[in-house]
Amino acid sequence: MIISVINQTNGEISDPDLLAAIRAINQQIEYDFVPYWNMPATLRLEGTLLKQPRANASAAVMRGDAVLYVSSATAKGDPEGFHDRNFRGIPYGVVYSEISEQTGDPWSVTFSHEALELIADPQANNYVMGPAPHDRRKKVFFWFEMCDAVSSQTYKIGDIALQNFVLPAYFEPPVPGARTNFLGTELEPFGIASESYVGYYDPAKQSQETAHVDVKGKARHEIRKKLGHTRSHRRHEG
Repeated sequence: MIISVINQTNGEISDPDLLAAIRAINQQIEYDFVPYWNMPATLRLEGTLLKQPRANASAAVMRGDAVLYVSSATAKGDPEGFHDRNFRGIPYGVVYSEISEQTGDPWSVTFSHEALELIADPQANNYVMGPAPHDRRKKVFFWFEMCDAVSSQTYKIGDIALQNFVLPAYFEPPVPGARTNFLGTELEPFGIASESYVGYYDPAKQSQETAHVDVKGKARHEIRKKLGHTRSHRRHEG
């Protein structure tokens, strides 16, 4: 998968800073993510040859299989509207620097988070059956998201902060000694790390739900949810 990155931050995040993050995330994908998930992808900054602002990048410069918009509170217009006008039907994600400001994470962590989840589930419509977070006797359908359950955990490649992510064993029955996430932190299958959250579809309620283990995890999800066009927002609206 080639993911076209379009900078819509009106200079809040410069192209050189964005390129540095892209290089780090491409290393994360190749050396950390692909060995476990076998889902290769490359991020590429688009529109650098255009005279008009990057936010006006046209379909002619978007050559990827998916689009990742980097937006901010100061950006003009809305990424989803721009996407519908230019790239309707192509999978996409939105990186809001405002999310990072409110959660206290570097924006590169949000960028890494959205990139990995776009690779694994481009349309945000895949689910895995597992035990309900607050009643493990029940079965629900977990969102196939790579980072939500460990969204408070980060690591660095060089000076760039990146998001931890779950491994295949996270979505499987417990196996003694199996690592459920890249950093190897303590986390049971279908579990939730501190200050993080998970989403799932509850067939009994016929509704999308979220779960967390502490107040900070709930707050983290609420911050992401209130900004439209995030992946969890699209699942709730879908």
